[in-house]
Amino acid sequence: MVIGVPIEIKNNENRVALTPGGALELVKRGHEVYVQAKAGEGSGFFDEEYKRAGAKILPTIEDVYAIAEMIMKVKEPIEQEYKLIKKDQLVFTYFHFASYEPLTMAMIDSDAICLAYETVELSDRSLPLLVPMSEVAGRMAVQEGAKYLEKPVKGRGVLLGGVPGVPPGKVLILGGGVVGTQAAKMAAGLGAQVTILDINLNRLRYLNDVMPANVVTLFSNELNIRKLIKDSDLIIGAVLIPGAKAPNLITRDMLKDMNPGTVLVDVAVDQGGCIETCKPTTHEDPTYIIDDVVHYCVANMPGAVPYTSTIALTNATLPYAIQLANKGWKAACRENHSLKLGLNVVNGKVVYKGVSEAFNLPYTDVNEVL
Repeated sequence: MVIGVPIEIKNNENRVALTPGGALELVKRGHEVYVQAKAGEGSGFFDEEYKRAGAKILPTIEDVYAIAEMIMKVKEPIEQEYKLIKKDQLVFTYFHFASYEPLTMAMIDSDAICLAYETVELSDRSLPLLVPMSEVAGRMAVQEGAKYLEKPVKGRGVLLGGVPGVPPGKVLILGGGVVGTQAAKMAAGLGAQVTILDINLNRLRYLNDVMPANVVTLFSNELNIRKLIKDSDLIIGAVLIPGAKAPNLITRDMLKDMNPGTVLVDVAVDQGGCIETCKPTTHEDPTYIIDDVVHYCVANMPGAVPYTSTIALTNATLPYAIQLANKGWKAACRENHSLKLGLNVVNGKVVYKGVSEAFNLPYTDVNEVL
């Protein structure tokens, strides 16, 4: 199979979909890998390394899309890429369709095969291609939240860990999944007082067992959220419904109950956000303020630490990319149920329920296209 790796052109997105080591594994199996010139530089991987791995370097993004049977990306295609995607071309990336209708309609019109990292799902309901970036984003949520709690950037002026004689900051985490767990680890490590909310009692029991003493668990409901936001310094939205829009757990009217300078970090922003006042921001302009509450809603948080993120992502995606390249997407998806669940849009048909429901589009059973 011919595999293309273009430069990511989303704002301040420095990750790349494939490391030189990943390219080598595909080339060893007889596949052709074409990488756009300088695609890996933002992550610390250079053209010469890809050449030594057996990949070929192409000068432009148009060249990569024109030659590739499978495009491997990190972020969803943006508007200037829509016209480059061809009929029957397999695009393997994070799509987050349910949060953005124009992308969904463009991919339907393209007649391409859209296989989304974020909906590849194992039998235990875990999301293996979302996990590494969720781990990065969860840890970064606390790192960035701590920074924006500083007074010069309009935060409350709270040091999360406190100091002897001064109580630590309070961190509220909505959701006890991968993002929430990693955020809690980081916040607890800094010495903050952490509360995790979730609706899954089994998950809360697990977290209660493994977390240090400065992390408490609580069942998630509106009453508990309204009570806790009043004295939380940092609130992290970490709610995910695979392939569907995240629910709004913090509404606009709740902002008035928060202390001025409270920081909200919505990690779910690329799935529509779990905070009503959240809107996607960029690394270039990451925050905005509503009712004296600081909102940090960068939609590609792991892009700020691309070396770590790129290696972590390739570790997870490469085994699936090899299956797709070796067998073709149809056979690979027939044989691997997890991969089949990654199919969202195929030749103009929406084959993932969460996407069809988000925009009231006709739904086609995925088995019909296989």
